[in-house]
Amino acid sequence: MSKQETNLKKPNADIHGYDHVEVLGARVHNLKNIDVRFPRNKLVVITGLSGSGKSSLAFDTIYAEGQRRYIETFISYARSFIGDLERPDVDKINGLSPVIAIEQKTTSRNPRSTVGTVTEIYDYLRLLFAKVADAYSYTSGHKMVKQTAEQIENHILQIFSGKQLFLLAPVVKGRKGHYRELFQQISSMGFTKVKIDGEIKDVVAKLQVDRYKIHDIEIVVDRLVVDKEDKQRLQNSLHTTLQHGKGVAMIQDELGQIHYFSKSFMDPVTGLSYDEPAPNTFSFNSPYGACTTCEGLGTISQVDIDAIIPDKSLNVQQGGILPLGPEAKTDIFKTIKSLFEHYQVPFDTPIQKLSQQLLDTILYGQEEITEQESTSKEKKRVIKRFEGIIPALDNLENKTTAKERAIQESYRRDITCPECQGARLKKVALYFKIADKNIAELANMNLQQLHGFLEELMPKLDNRQQIIASELLKELKKRIHFLLNVGLYYLSLNRPLRTLSGGEAQRIRLATQIGTQLVGVLYILDEPSIGLHQRDNMSLIQALHDLRDLGNSVMVVEHDKDMMLESDYIIDIGPGAGKNGGKVVAAGTPTEFLKQASTTAEFLSGVRQIAIPSTRRQGNGNVLTLAGCTGNNLKNVTLNLPLGKLICISGVSGSGKSTLIHQTLYPILQKYLYKSYANPLPYTSITGLEHLDKVVEIDQKPIGRTPRSNPSTYTNVFTGIRNLFSQLPEAKIRGYQPGRFSFNVSGGRCETCQGGGMRVIEMDFLPDVYVHCETCQGKRYNRETLEVQYKGKSISDVLDMTISNAVEFFDKYPHIRKIIQILEDVGLGYLTLGQPATTLSGGEAQRVKLATELAKRDTGKTFYILDEPTTGLHFQDIQHLLDVLNKLTDKGNTVLIIEHNLDIIKVADYIIDVGPEGGEQGGQIVAEGTPEELIQHPYSHTAKFLKMEM
Repeated sequence: MSKQETNLKKPNADIHGYDHVEVLGARVHNLKNIDVRFPRNKLVVITGLSGSGKSSLAFDTIYAEGQRRYIETFISYARSFIGDLERPDVDKINGLSPVIAIEQKTTSRNPRSTVGTVTEIYDYLRLLFAKVADAYSYTSGHKMVKQTAEQIENHILQIFSGKQLFLLAPVVKGRKGHYRELFQQISSMGFTKVKIDGEIKDVVAKLQVDRYKIHDIEIVVDRLVVDKEDKQRLQNSLHTTLQHGKGVAMIQDELGQIHYFSKSFMDPVTGLSYDEPAPNTFSFNSPYGACTTCEGLGTISQVDIDAIIPDKSLNVQQGGILPLGPEAKTDIFKTIKSLFEHYQVPFDTPIQKLSQQLLDTILYGQEEITEQESTSKEKKRVIKRFEGIIPALDNLENKTTAKERAIQESYRRDITCPECQGARLKKVALYFKIADKNIAELANMNLQQLHGFLEELMPKLDNRQQIIASELLKELKKRIHFLLNVGLYYLSLNRPLRTLSGGEAQRIRLATQIGTQLVGVLYILDEPSIGLHQRDNMSLIQALHDLRDLGNSVMVVEHDKDMMLESDYIIDIGPGAGKNGGKVVAAGTPTEFLKQASTTAEFLSGVRQIAIPSTRRQGNGNVLTLAGCTGNNLKNVTLNLPLGKLICISGVSGSGKSTLIHQTLYPILQKYLYKSYANPLPYTSITGLEHLDKVVEIDQKPIGRTPRSNPSTYTNVFTGIRNLFSQLPEAKIRGYQPGRFSFNVSGGRCETCQGGGMRVIEMDFLPDVYVHCETCQGKRYNRETLEVQYKGKSISDVLDMTISNAVEFFDKYPHIRKIIQILEDVGLGYLTLGQPATTLSGGEAQRVKLATELAKRDTGKTFYILDEPTTGLHFQDIQHLLDVLNKLTDKGNTVLIIEHNLDIIKVADYIIDVGPEGGEQGGQIVAEGTPEELIQHPYSHTAKFLKMEM
């Protein structure tokens, strides 16, 4: 046993024999052969500059090794089906528990996946309704009656004593058919009479009914006088009736009135009956429960007439029907002209003055239009079939090109399903209720409201229901409570998973893991505070403490100040980023950490801080005003954006920030500036658009999904570099064109690895191994291409060059140097020009996009939109980001940032706080103004925390 392992052993160590985890010789990505030691069963935070190696340590080393050890427990045959698992480049890891990573992965795009289904809360709710809910008739509203055969018998004896009755067994209810075979079957069973559509008839040979009409058919089982002294006949006949009526019996009294009885749920007035409910009765993912119109989605897609005809004052020639465009010499215009002639309407008539009949023909088509011959012997005109604009758009569903799909989607909109009104379920499922609420109403409540409803439910149930519901309610309340603890009170169970942010999805997974009550596990989380307002931060930290207190180790990659100070242990990776990072700069408990020399410690202790500007920008005097926004939870919001300023949109999670900016404002600007097909959420008006000539949205989606994408290709600087190499004397002598220096096309690249630089070695039942290509040794190009050099560097050497070094290297080529300099300015100097996109963090990808936009022509009238750009950024990185954003704004542009980070909010020129709460309690502008003005507002949650930073 090594000395290190001996030192780790302690009398009070856990079952693994270790009270610490020790990572020895980690060299993944930029890690410099580091040793890291941290305590087990504690909350450990890994921090450091963006690109310093935090994720390389947490996910690519510790988590990867944990997964590898788990997979190795499988038999060889099972391992052959496992995907690619890299072996981390590390000497040894001691004391490692089973590892679960809770990352900010892209959530399911499946519209059927909801918060309720992914957390399994909806599954428990379905079971509760199947076992406890009361059924109500959707025809009369009466509570459904459910009786045993004995109860039905006693009821008949009590109500109809001494009266003559017909006992009828319903076999057909409201269906078409001739039913010849049914009548033959009834006769063979010994019955002589049936009741057809209210009339009792004898069962005779070849009896049948009109097959095209709807019929009700009942078997006349018995005609008897109810006698309490002779119950046997009633008992036998009732048994037969319920048997053939599938649990339903109909009683016709002396007055001809019908009374219904059922062993399942039945309306005593109308006879409507329901089957016994099961959990899948309430599932919108099951054919037994899903609404047949929308198939359980809650919405249907249809063509939007207003999108097809946005301006009815125009005529068809002028492009009034948008899919057609202005008049052209096409067959469809010839056909439409013929329609106008047929209806004797001038072709230049504005659309608003066309008859409804003509407009409907243009939109929906007509099978045949025939004109009679005129007196001048003019040829008869026959339009055999005109498809119509809307059917033509519907038919584009079968088209495969992205452009055609985009065209189709631009003219469509999702509307609430007219059958289920968005509830997703069949009608019957919605008439099972608990405390006057159906399952869809509960699923549409926000989680805080739902938790309150369940807390008060038990007294409203009868004794039988309480016994059944007791354990189910405990489980439901516990799971919802976990979601409330991570700040997701504003979500509903019905919220589609695809509409959640990465931070929200991660916190849902965190709450689900807490609910599993696992112990002895190492959880690794990637910035769980993303998207979370400062007000809800302590709830998240408490949830992580709860996970730790269960007996787990919790490791968090995080930059949040509160998270670090509330942790048990901090590890700072740095000191710089990329090749300048990968070392342990400082480590210890928060108290110990603050005394150490590191950039993070200085920011935490207040020695260093992001300065508040002495003056705020006054802007250019123009205002962009968006009025009447009502999408999602917005309450008729009017948004005033002073242009030429750095604007911050703040507010608690779920308050409506993204709805207002990403789903309403940005699509409007796209349509106005670029004639895009975007469909904004509802609004009434917008003014001030004339003051803008460009809109740029910079998000954190990857710049590419393969290693072939990199900063040089994304920013297009690689095109300039290839052109430079093709102009070198050696390249001209050999006749090399710019394509020769591309690793994505044949010619100059290494054909063994096809320009990838790496080869995949398939190891059968072991994970595939990536090795440098044996032909080019990872250089991507063939020998002839590499012989062309600039300043002693080949094209491969340039791709391996850091951005900081490349600035000086290309100093004599301004068009190349400009773009690389911008990448350096946004704090990405540590990256290489050829760094694979798959290795970039979200924050790095966003800054590459920002640099790309900065390199483009600037008019001073650009509107930039950034969504939480501080994601993945250290305090020092935020300072770099602010320097860039301030330069943009100083040129007259408008920069709008959706953000919770107080370091960004406090330096903004103007703040718009949306709220006051999330979900239905949000959707309003609570306060707006400069930071100094905002902190005076008594009802703003942002103001409360901002005041402490000012």
